[in-house]
Amino acid sequence: MARILIFWVLTRAVLLLCVFRVLTAPGPDVTSDVSVIYQGWYEILRTGTFPLDDVTWQYPPGAALAVLSPALLPFLDYASAFFVLAFLADAAVSGLLLCAGLRPGRSPRGLVVWTAGVPLLGPTAYARYDILVTAVAVAALLAGARHPRTLGALAGLGALLKVWPLLLLVGVPRGRAARRSWTAASVTVLGVTLVSVVAMPGALAFLTFQRDRGTEVESLGALAFHVGRHLGWRGEVRLNYGSVEFLGPYVPLVSTAAQALTLAAFGWLLLWRLRARARPWPAGTLADAAFVAVLLFTATSRVISPQYMLWLVGVGAVCLAFRTSGMELPVRLVLVATLVTFLEFPVWFSHVVAGDPLGVALLLVRNGLLVAAAVLACRSLWRRCAGEPVRGTVSAARSGDTCASAP
Repeated sequence: MARILIFWVLTRAVLLLCVFRVLTAPGPDVTSDVSVIYQGWYEILRTGTFPLDDVTWQYPPGAALAVLSPALLPFLDYASAFFVLAFLADAAVSGLLLCAGLRPGRSPRGLVVWTAGVPLLGPTAYARYDILVTAVAVAALLAGARHPRTLGALAGLGALLKVWPLLLLVGVPRGRAARRSWTAASVTVLGVTLVSVVAMPGALAFLTFQRDRGTEVESLGALAFHVGRHLGWRGEVRLNYGSVEFLGPYVPLVSTAAQALTLAAFGWLLLWRLRARARPWPAGTLADAAFVAVLLFTATSRVISPQYMLWLVGVGAVCLAFRTSGMELPVRLVLVATLVTFLEFPVWFSHVVAGDPLGVALLLVRNGLLVAAAVLACRSLWRRCAGEPVRGTVSAARSGDTCASAP
């Protein structure tokens, strides 16, 4: 444990030195989102309205809380306060995983995954508000086995920050736990959204801005255009809706196909729940199912921004905090994919935008790892909870090693 702590301190010191520009990471400056975009939104939000005329505002109304959070440290400038809060969120997740790993039937592997995974992404980890969202998601999952209402409320809060934490509820066992968690999530989402709509104009403007996004150069679907550019495809790469996207022939078709894949993934999750609902689930299934859902959502996304990897690292860390988790190999693949993500952004992002052999190779490796992790994770989850009964399931259920709720 002492070695983990030393590694944590050293790596976090390097991340802080990078975001405070004492050390410089190769590639574009990843902190500009905070010092320019977030701070610009902050100034608008302080006036009592959402950024109605800014198409890069593509987030639910709760994101305003994350953008305004540096006001909690008024003695620092905006960017510095944001980086300090990101560091504190990182520390909070580490503390939660440490405490969880010390409980009976749990493992310190979760803390190891988080400690290693965050620095693999580089300074981007502290330069996006996704680390704040991930902290909420980790807290929700760790509370979920015993406190379904807390799980629901935190998942609802996370969804108001960036939608994806609502996927944490996929693996809640049916019965009383599901009713309590889904009710708490619904009340949180609807209540905060209603207050936002009444109190501040433009609370739902993000729906239109998000709908109009295209295919971002780092996504799985973008590989078709990276290759197509060498075969005569006539299109362009341009900054659009806040990210570098492909524009031109067949882009809407590929974007629609990505959305169709996401819907198909959600259909698979629904089928899994229908097949698994009548069986006692091993401990950690809540986290495993959440990891599979977030992984499927990420791999089929039109975007796959680098910070998305934080979601997977955080939820994957919770999975491995349970000794019975079947997600060890998929989580390992995600960690490798996180390192490759750092190489494609920011280190060699110019090669990705240019679509040269190095850039295409990086995307093939990173996205290939995500797809492989998704396939393996789905297979593991299906076998454990929806396939043939596993020997020892009955004895595990009798001993309490199950997530099943009372009917």
